[in-house]
Amino acid sequence: MLAQQDEYKTIANPAAIESLLNAMIESGGVSLCMASPGASAEPIILMEQHAGEALVMDLSSVDYLLARLQEGEAFYLYAQAQNKIVRTPLLSLTETRRSGGRFLCCSDYPATVDVLQRRESFRAELRLGMAVSATLFGVQGNTAVGELRDISQEGCQLELPLTASGVLAETDGPYKLALSFPDGTYFEGHCIVRHQKIDPERHLLRVGFEFSGLTAEQERQVWYFVCEIERETARYKQENTDERQPSPLFEQSNKRSNLERVGRRDIKHYATPMARRLVKVAAYLDAQLLLLQQGSDIDARRLSRNADRVLALHEEDREALLFASRCMSLEPMLVRHNIAVAVHLLDLVGANMPREIRKAIVASGLIHDLGKALVPQVIFRAPSFEATHRQAMSEHVGLLIDRLQHCQWLSVSVVQAVIGGINERLDGSGYPGGLSGDDINELAKACAVVDVVEAMRRDRPDRPAKTTQQIYRHLLNHPHQFDVRWVKRYIEHFKGLPVGSLVRFTSEQLAWVTRLDEAGMPSEVWLTHQVEPPMRDTLGNLVRGDVRERLGKPAQEIAVSA
Repeated sequence: MLAQQDEYKTIANPAAIESLLNAMIESGGVSLCMASPGASAEPIILMEQHAGEALVMDLSSVDYLLARLQEGEAFYLYAQAQNKIVRTPLLSLTETRRSGGRFLCCSDYPATVDVLQRRESFRAELRLGMAVSATLFGVQGNTAVGELRDISQEGCQLELPLTASGVLAETDGPYKLALSFPDGTYFEGHCIVRHQKIDPERHLLRVGFEFSGLTAEQERQVWYFVCEIERETARYKQENTDERQPSPLFEQSNKRSNLERVGRRDIKHYATPMARRLVKVAAYLDAQLLLLQQGSDIDARRLSRNADRVLALHEEDREALLFASRCMSLEPMLVRHNIAVAVHLLDLVGANMPREIRKAIVASGLIHDLGKALVPQVIFRAPSFEATHRQAMSEHVGLLIDRLQHCQWLSVSVVQAVIGGINERLDGSGYPGGLSGDDINELAKACAVVDVVEAMRRDRPDRPAKTTQQIYRHLLNHPHQFDVRWVKRYIEHFKGLPVGSLVRFTSEQLAWVTRLDEAGMPSEVWLTHQVEPPMRDTLGNLVRGDVRERLGKPAQEIAVSA
């Protein structure tokens, strides 16, 4: 760093130590560093402290170090707290246990901590009205746009929409970060995620980053930003802002700002009114996904509320909801899939069932795959899917069910059928139980069909999205895995060109099917000229009733990973 490095000061006061450790726990941005030379700091979760006795940590993210730690190798914890850099003395593990797929460990309690308060660690916070756009670039070409909330010479904190969880899951390595100030000043650098915290009610994700590999010139730029933000903040604190010269960074240029407001989704981009209402369910799932990753259980109250929301939307207009489930392309893949499974499963099996059972089916469908966030993410990035990967992934079912302990309103039998049985196969090749034939619940057999249809309608790393006819052929050609009765029921119920299909008509016009007549033919379609997921700006006119007269016969379905 550019500024002079000061010496650490040792704190021995028990109350001060307890206060600093509490700040480390609350910040979530704690790193563990082995005592061996050249060891790098690795992010962990410091969960709680028992003053004078022990620290409790979640070391699931560094499970590859557990063998060394259990053999007694020393380590220290490192974090920023109370505008200080805090470092513990060398510690060692005293206990390790595995709980729900996570490694909860205890260490001895530090008798002292070292603190360093230096100018570079000061975090300049942006006030309301000081808008700085921040763009995070994922390794697969995805981006997340949010706002800069504070910055220091060492790192920064961003506010991002919850949909950014998909970008953050792509890699453990450095991300490219771009900052755009109101005057047009643009900065690019690389950073590493250090902590995440969510506000589920505001649908916000706060992420702390540490800058990585900055050049001397980039460090000078960051220090300039810190000083100018502090200067502008001081100006805002004055009753009369004209008393201080404004920072040039915050003078508006003639360029139009592309800053997206975060904290709530910009729902205007979603294709239909029903999609703009369904996005509330997506926001809940985004929040729940991140809470699971941070060690929380499924929020029973919010799950109940969102299951009720889906039921109400379905009762209001089932076909509008079916199409809306295809309009969630701005959401993470896992969220899109869960919503589509819940909606289509309800539509397929929900008729004439008691409302509490339908609600349990919807709720289980909405969360059935969220446990995948609790298994090592490296298995989803592996170039080939091997037996060890399959075994690790299969654990997601049990990990999720373990997090349902507060959902006492949720039917246990429905949970076992939907969450526990959706991945089972008739020939015993499924998971987690390897059940076969009549040992598989009827609802689970239906779930398997719905799940595979929705999975195959979307792109995967090893294959592109499939058309409905290709999916139906796959299911019918695998009677040893899928119950043919449920496959035929699915086809009969949703028809050959289901709601949500993109079709090319004999007139060469492309259109999204939004409603079907009794014969299963399109009776309402949204015109489009683009082979892209349905969004508000990609849809043209709505054609009702006289679809065949105006557009001709359906000639070809086109697979789109919506």
